[in-house]
Amino acid sequence: MKKSAIQVYSEIGKLKKVLLHRPGYELENLMPEYLERLLFDDIPFLKVAQEEHDAFAQLFKQNGTEVVYLLDLAAQALHDEDVKEEFINQFIVEAGIRESRKTEILKDFYKSFSTKDMISKMMAGIRVSEIKNYEKRNLIDYLESDYPFLVDPLPNLYFTRDPFSTVGSGVSVHKMHTVTRNRESIFGKYIFKYHPEYSDVPIWYDRNENYSVEGGDILILDKETIAIGISQRTHASAIEKYAQNILGKESFKKILAIDIPKVRAFMHLDTVFTMVDYDKFTIHPNIKKDMNVFTLTKDDGVNLSIKEEHNTIDEILKRHLNLDKITLISCGGGNQIDAAREQWNDGSNTLTISPGNVIVYERNYVSNRVLEENGIKINTMPSAELSRGRGGPRCMSMPFVREVE
Repeated sequence: MKKSAIQVYSEIGKLKKVLLHRPGYELENLMPEYLERLLFDDIPFLKVAQEEHDAFAQLFKQNGTEVVYLLDLAAQALHDEDVKEEFINQFIVEAGIRESRKTEILKDFYKSFSTKDMISKMMAGIRVSEIKNYEKRNLIDYLESDYPFLVDPLPNLYFTRDPFSTVGSGVSVHKMHTVTRNRESIFGKYIFKYHPEYSDVPIWYDRNENYSVEGGDILILDKETIAIGISQRTHASAIEKYAQNILGKESFKKILAIDIPKVRAFMHLDTVFTMVDYDKFTIHPNIKKDMNVFTLTKDDGVNLSIKEEHNTIDEILKRHLNLDKITLISCGGGNQIDAAREQWNDGSNTLTISPGNVIVYERNYVSNRVLEENGIKINTMPSAELSRGRGGPRCMSMPFVREVE
């Protein structure tokens, strides 16, 4: 039997292979006027952001993890000219281009590059000034004359956790919550449909579904239990569809749908809650109170059963993971000011590379000290520029292979 190219059955198994996206020129196309539209709060300095990201990649390599890049896999997936043509056409449509003249201009522009450079240009966005002899010909052109882009950039791409999510031997390719980010999952679609190494991977959820789900809300607590946040960006109906598709497949028996506040500060479940060891979790202190959790199972192997419970997160985790004790490690050590400051820079968003061994932002020194006091080994990375995108080490990584515990 062929071994699956994807193998992720926990949050903490030793990480053997990980997908990253090194920030590119898309960050240079951020403008103050359009930050809200592009879901950014600030403008990172690209040169330093890339240096920080390279340091991030180096931490993986030092710990024996193979690093692969989204740009490379997407380019390898477009190995056939017909597939490349299909990809270009779909990308242009999803960029909101409907007018035939613009479509032809963009197709010719994209085809003038090598495949890899073409994908980089798609990620970066296209300034109107890049298209030579572009003329206003219709009313829409004149109405949009002040807008500097023909195609918007995709600056959130370095958060590879969200557009798709690896679970077990399969993947869910996501319908994203916002129009701005939905194009990001096109790359995943083509990788898991056409890439020679990944085209046979089972698909648990498809980006053409009606309801949004994002990878930052999906945590694999053990080989039987998946936690999914009901959040600002993941819809309850998406979780039900996801559960229908994955429960009973492989080893997964239940999904814990955790209801979290629907605000940007609690954007995804992993923004405020991550697993760092078998019985230890980081958490933002604002969610330590009682929570509503819905357990989804298939008691008859076919139909979903949903049970609601209301309890503290530690009691819920103890029961579902069959543990006698749970340690919750508070962002900022639970101090109101430190927690707020470090949560702004994703102090609760750690990436576990093996049990009790995590990657964190060095700037969150209070939270990092508390992790060490609780027996967690930390690997710190610089983050002055990367953190401006409001995502941490887990947000910036998508595991492809973990050792099965």
